[in-house]
Amino acid sequence: MISERWAVTALRVFLVALFGILVVLETLSLPGQYAYMAQQNPEEAYLRWPSTIVSVFWVVCVQVVIVATWKLLTLVRKDLIFTDASIKWVNVMVWAIAAAWVVLVGVFLWVGFNADDPGVIVLFFLFTSAVSVVGLVLVVMRALLKRATDLRSDMEAVI
Repeated sequence: MISERWAVTALRVFLVALFGILVVLETLSLPGQYAYMAQQNPEEAYLRWPSTIVSVFWVVCVQVVIVATWKLLTLVRKDLIFTDASIKWVNVMVWAIAAAWVVLVGVFLWVGFNADDPGVIVLFFLFTSAVSVVGLVLVVMRALLKRATDLRSDMEAVI
């Protein structure tokens, strides 16, 4: 069985790699891709900047979740996970996912009213559903963390 220490270290390695990939994506790949698309399809060039801004916003939301996860891992390592500090970082994650979800719903509605292909609508419905599930699971996990934190505080008060 993998120990907690090794799992935290491995997760941190993957979080650093993911964060680095996302930095490259938001600074080079996405702006370059949308510039290329605008060049290839001049009739849709007006979508270049809105698409770039929305895509970079979603990447930033993921980066916020990564940073909050890193902070939570630090609290796990210090055995402070059942404190109010951990709830603060989970709240940051919930708000980042909520912000991404709101923008995703807006894009979904815009695409839905302008799409010629029903496959794109189904794809956006899938994305919206997946982000909804992740956000709601995180809200439930936050409630469980809050209860565990309260129970630990009560136990420490008794002891």
